[in-house]
Amino acid sequence: MGGQNPVGMENGGAQTMGDARPIHRVRVDGFWMDETEVTNAQFSAFVKATGYKTVAEQTPTKDEFPDADQKDLVAGSIVFAPPLNNVALQDYAQWWRFVKGANWQHPFGEKSNIEGKENYPVVHIAWQDATAYCQWAVKRLPTEAEWEFAARGGATGAIYPWGDTLKPKGVWMMNIFQGEFPHCNDVKDGYADAAPVKQFAPNAYGLYDVAGNVWEWCSDWYDENYYRHLAKDSVSINPKGPSVSFDSEEPGAEKKVQRGGSFLCTEQYCTRYMVGTRGKGEYRSSGNHIGFRCVRD
Repeated sequence: MGGQNPVGMENGGAQTMGDARPIHRVRVDGFWMDETEVTNAQFSAFVKATGYKTVAEQTPTKDEFPDADQKDLVAGSIVFAPPLNNVALQDYAQWWRFVKGANWQHPFGEKSNIEGKENYPVVHIAWQDATAYCQWAVKRLPTEAEWEFAARGGATGAIYPWGDTLKPKGVWMMNIFQGEFPHCNDVKDGYADAAPVKQFAPNAYGLYDVAGNVWEWCSDWYDENYYRHLAKDSVSINPKGPSVSFDSEEPGAEKKVQRGGSFLCTEQYCTRYMVGTRGKGEYRSSGNHIGFRCVRD
């Protein structure tokens, strides 16, 4: 479990991915995983049955954001908004904006909808929303170890779910960003945003989109140092993550693990579609590139 430093690899990018090391041995018990990310149709059935409202649909409170102006406390979520020109990549705020009314039913804001997108992955999903769906479906979120085991499809040590080459025989195997990030997507893989599920070949376990498309929540809290703890054992058995979150970049944020990368990942900025790498997100955060899939025992 884990990944080597990709800097210097072909298509490796500039991030060292230090939180994905040391590479260590893990054993997980058997489980079943959804073959695709949860779709709009599936999430709609959940909402129809339960009346559930996602975090993005709820008005934030002053208790949650004490420093915010009251007028800014409105329901919504963040949406990718590419700048008109090339920008320095040190400040991601240049291509993200908070959009009032953006949520799973309105992925780009109040005037958008999901008509005809029943087979697309549901997005603008916070960790709490994913957990609520899984409980309704009598399933659960995967642990990070389960997710990586499944995504690898039996190919231990491979860089991608299908092997060590980004585009075998020149074929795009996943939905990511091509062109000049973040302002110009060449869309060579066919999709500028999230793609419908099952548009690319599955891995050897029959799982679709375990690289790219949308980020997928795991059950674990995120700790950038957690792998050092696991590596102390010769084999870690069914690891479930640390008891608390820690990210030195944002020490006060409570973050959960995300895996798989999204349609916005690119070697110019983020190569976290590599199967051994890790993502993270504040557990009540959402965006139009964040979804999930479930497992069951």
